[in-house]
Amino acid sequence: MQTATVLVEKSDYRPSEDEPFMNDRQLEYFKNKLLAWKEEILRESRETVTHLQKETENHADLADRASSETDRALELRTRDRQRKLISKIDQALRRVEDGSYGYCEETGEPIGLARLEARPTATMSVEAQERHERRERVHRDD
Repeated sequence: MQTATVLVEKSDYRPSEDEPFMNDRQLEYFKNKLLAWKEEILRESRETVTHLQKETENHADLADRASSETDRALELRTRDRQRKLISKIDQALRRVEDGSYGYCEETGEPIGLARLEARPTATMSVEAQERHERRERVHRDD
């Protein structure tokens, strides 16, 4: 995510509460942030594939082999989570394009700049997310 921060900070622009919510400048800021984040994830994925291709050696020692397999499984699980994150990033980019980015999908209210800054793929305001999680907990306990 470091690259995302660097690319976005080139203009030194930071969205603020003093300007209209999701104006063109804010939309462009979050679009660039999402694109940079996606590119960083894709770069890491390419590095993983290269690393896994190089790590096809046979280990004579069973402990070394087990350790290598555990590391590989962890790496693949991490990449799978990132694949799902890319899907969320793509959905957020579509919302930027259709003008719904930054607004809660449940209430239609603004999500809030601080939340979007921390989690650019957020689709619900903090309050709506908390309600959603409470409902999930209740249904899970049934």
